[in-house]
Amino acid sequence: MKILVQKFGGTSVATPESRLAAVRHIERAKSEGYAVVVVVSAMGRKGDPYATDTLLSLVDRFDSDVDDDALRDRDLLMSCGETISAVVFGQLLRSRGHQVTVMTGAQAGIRTNGDFGNSRIVDIRPERMLSALSESRIVVVMGFQGADENGETTTLGRGGSDTTATALGVALNAEAVDIFTDVAGIMTADPRIVDDARQLSQVTYTEICNLAYQGAKVIHPRAVEIAMQRNIPIRVRSTNSDDPGTLVTQASQQLEHGALYDQYVTGIAHSANLSQIRVDGEGIGSSSIFTLMAEHHISVDFISVTPHQVAFTVADDVAGLAVKYLEKLGYQPEVRAGCAKVSAVGAGIMGVPGIMARIVEALASEGIEILQSADSHTTIWVLVDGVQMAAAVRALHRAFQLSTL
Repeated sequence: MKILVQKFGGTSVATPESRLAAVRHIERAKSEGYAVVVVVSAMGRKGDPYATDTLLSLVDRFDSDVDDDALRDRDLLMSCGETISAVVFGQLLRSRGHQVTVMTGAQAGIRTNGDFGNSRIVDIRPERMLSALSESRIVVVMGFQGADENGETTTLGRGGSDTTATALGVALNAEAVDIFTDVAGIMTADPRIVDDARQLSQVTYTEICNLAYQGAKVIHPRAVEIAMQRNIPIRVRSTNSDDPGTLVTQASQQLEHGALYDQYVTGIAHSANLSQIRVDGEGIGSSSIFTLMAEHHISVDFISVTPHQVAFTVADDVAGLAVKYLEKLGYQPEVRAGCAKVSAVGAGIMGVPGIMARIVEALASEGIEILQSADSHTTIWVLVDGVQMAAAVRALHRAFQLSTL
């Protein structure tokens, strides 16, 4: 069988009109000879009746400890959104003459490690899906969920439906995985900030992972990492358009307008509401600082360690707690709240001289101070004042001519 996995996010299944648009994509795939597996998210976003965050608000109003029993129960509650969505979507497909099999994550063979609220997939047993597909049935799978070895329902954390889709794509050796959203594809920058941001026709797995980790929220990076294991192509597309969207593959070069080129920077991402914390002094115990943060479940980023200073960032809303714990250790941390991380991402960065120089020049020309910087093979990060974030994104987008490539 030639199998295609199509995932439809919350906005794609939120209304009768959007669900019908989604069905048309499925029917087009069927007409092209594909056996189709559909993965659906819960309907809508927070505030909509069956959205995951709305369901959680029913229990989050209670002031009680979240123990193991409560976490188990929360997963049962959170899985309801996808259950409702899948059944409604299945009925719509049947009303249009299709044979449909609706499955929970567990029925689709998804086995997890049992970490309630943020489980990892450890195995997929696709026999039941393959049997239904062999009978020309459309298989609709509830995203974001699976079951552990004891049969307990578990959820996969944020972006879990993306993860479901690519994991099924790998297990079924699919031709591709389509991720349908309310945008047409991956952009060179946030179009709400950069007016001339351009849709990318193709990016690499590494590039989209880095864009996602640095703030772009079109697809969850864990889902991309799973597809990369078997080199399953991903297409990020709009539910409301026939545009082919953005293709995510292993290739590091792109073919556009009949010309092959290899660009240095693919896109500019950003992440706001960060606090920079600096601890100065001789013989700083950096290991004790980061152990302390880990013990209190405070995620740190943008780490810089020298013999005389430790600097890192945390989310603004936990900066006060981080400072309190550091002061208990006898440190006197300096805090700069309201910062933002701006990232230049591209597979062509590695080994190319002058990229950082261009970033520094572009930001300096706009009077933007770099508070901290770091780099990897595919990403260069700079920390700036949050009020200058939008200007920094636009400056780097111009500096690398991303609107004209």
